[in-house]
Amino acid sequence: MFHTTAYEGTREQQYETVTRQLQALIEDEPSLIANLANASALLGQFLTEINWVGFYLLDDKGLVLGPFQGLPACVRIPVGRGVCGTAAERKETVVVPDVHAFPGHIACDAASRSEIVVPLLAEDGSLIGVLDIDSPVTDRFDETDRVHLERFAALLTAGR
Repeated sequence: MFHTTAYEGTREQQYETVTRQLQALIEDEPSLIANLANASALLGQFLTEINWVGFYLLDDKGLVLGPFQGLPACVRIPVGRGVCGTAAERKETVVVPDVHAFPGHIACDAASRSEIVVPLLAEDGSLIGVLDIDSPVTDRFDETDRVHLERFAALLTAGR
């Protein structure tokens, strides 16, 4: 679905490159929305075998759709429901090898088969939102993805 850009090196080196690119993009920009928009576009061009990448932001009613790349998505997700809501409630990354085996999975795109959701946490530990990435491939995300996407997400919330 996305036009991906080939990155050189190991997966770890590729993640380091995309993280440096994010740092350069957000360095002097205080707007969270602008930074999330560029971050979703950057991940959309970097990650292979994905069909959706974006953010949900916490408001007084739960998680609301933020900047993303992909097909139209669910607008609101209650905290505690689905993969996004579970990651938000736990304030920890959730990796789901097969979304059809995840109790209460919310299917915004029927093509999605696996998912990773990384919480966006403020420096005081409070929840800002989540980074959500879906793949049409079962078991797409692993420990390397988790570690590096958590670092990526931390850059977005530094100083908040």
